[in-house]
Amino acid sequence: MLRLAIPNKGRLNEDTRYLLADAGLEVRASSERALVASLGGEFEAIFVRAQDIPELVADGSADAGITGWDLVQESGRDLESRLDLGFGRCRLVVAAKDDSGIRALGDIPAGARVATVFPRITQRFFAAQGRTVDLVPVSGAVEVAPHLGIADVILDLTSTGSTLRVNGLREVATVLESTAHLVVGGATSARPLTGAKAQAAEELVAALRSVLAARGQRYVMANVPRDRLDDVRRILPGISGPTVIDVLNGGTKVAVHAVCPADGIYRTLNALKAIGAEGILVTRIERILA
Repeated sequence: MLRLAIPNKGRLNEDTRYLLADAGLEVRASSERALVASLGGEFEAIFVRAQDIPELVADGSADAGITGWDLVQESGRDLESRLDLGFGRCRLVVAAKDDSGIRALGDIPAGARVATVFPRITQRFFAAQGRTVDLVPVSGAVEVAPHLGIADVILDLTSTGSTLRVNGLREVATVLESTAHLVVGGATSARPLTGAKAQAAEELVAALRSVLAARGQRYVMANVPRDRLDDVRRILPGISGPTVIDVLNGGTKVAVHAVCPADGIYRTLNALKAIGAEGILVTRIERILA
């Protein structure tokens, strides 16, 4: 049985549970406080801190894990991303006080103090920029560091930048863009996946990918005039073009089916109506298998 480490709390936990459930791998635990749960009987989930997941996967205590890419990069362990899950989106940025005069990386003086909970990423980033800084590791509340005088700049996560602005800080540079990833151990990890577990990991990736591919898509069905199929091809490009089906006793009408982006679906429906489409149906899609 493949053991999957997932975050034990927060938004990452919620989004991971939703994704697994949509893939038919609903979390089945004996209680809300359980640390281990079944995923439909085929996989086992263990609930741990998101920041611990890279270490557990690299050491072989878990066969795979779902956590933020920022935490994977900070761990410095040999891990392979098998799938970008798209949620948990955030950025790791360098920021300074509004009145510091620092507007770009070049304004940061040599030996500047940088407060962060990501010391490895910080060190690698400034080294790559050819700049020498003094790391100030902290465990939280990074935004307050410049105001307390313990750091000149910070390197921290942000989603919208609003928390930085509220605390009188200005973004200077983006270091890393992060989302949740499904990761497994790399070739030099303690226990790289082989045999049945490698196959199980492939099946997990395929199941999650099919759900992600379906998100933001809709299945559109309509009866349209046969002589307007050229217009239909333009309106409903689909994955490889719309499917056209003869309608019993339909006369001049044929049925067309296609997958369309949910974003702007109202424009698609209006365009279909404009060419005489009737009986238009729009449904959600659970999975798309490539």
